[in-house]
Amino acid sequence: MNFRLIALGRLAVLALVALWLGGCTTYVQTQVTAFSDWRGNDTTRTYAFARKDEQQNSIEQTTYETLVANELSKYNFRQVPGASANYQVAIAYAVRGDTVTVRQPVFYDPWMYGPWGGPYWGGPWGGWGPYGPWGPTGYVDQTYPVYIHALQIRMTDRSTGREAYKVTAVNSTGDPSLYQAMPFLVRSALADFPLGNGTVRTVTLPVDKNGGVSNEAAAVNSNERSVPPPPPASGAKAVD
Repeated sequence: MNFRLIALGRLAVLALVALWLGGCTTYVQTQVTAFSDWRGNDTTRTYAFARKDEQQNSIEQTTYETLVANELSKYNFRQVPGASANYQVAIAYAVRGDTVTVRQPVFYDPWMYGPWGGPYWGGPWGGWGPYGPWGPTGYVDQTYPVYIHALQIRMTDRSTGREAYKVTAVNSTGDPSLYQAMPFLVRSALADFPLGNGTVRTVTLPVDKNGGVSNEAAAVNSNERSVPPPPPASGAKAVD
């Protein structure tokens, strides 16, 4: 299932670069954008997954729906047969390859090595450190492969077709596997449900020793203030 990855994908690539430059490989940062007109309460949180034709017999689709269902259950959502559900939940996902180029300094210290190739560790120049007093002598561009993973979750009121909630999560890693990225995408997308309309934020999740999502709490950085949802249509009544 594909949808366009434009600015969000670029933001995710920049986040990955920041992690590389910081020497950090134990966290995954996900860019999350939410649009909300949520009016439900705990008694109305029943849903069924909606599938497009190409998703009907997909094992991959079923696997990702299970991840979403597990996360929704934390917010008192119950999955029920479609005819009795108050909401339809549709998911879309995509992965594509990209590259990122990082300019890195090259250092040369003429006093670092003695006349026989050995280091002057004990010599009078040791105070200058391994890079010498002159700083970088040049720069070299290093290109790295990255893979942009994206997930979109869309909730609609089954009786009216009104879009109640739509959230998109995008991250980048060096792993092409969408399956490996999906737990991070799902948890980031649904963290603190429901977010305010127009919320844009970065969710940072720790990686456990097996490469999965750690049980540690997520760190959240809000990049933009949320805006009020649109008013109900004429004659419509909001549910508290």
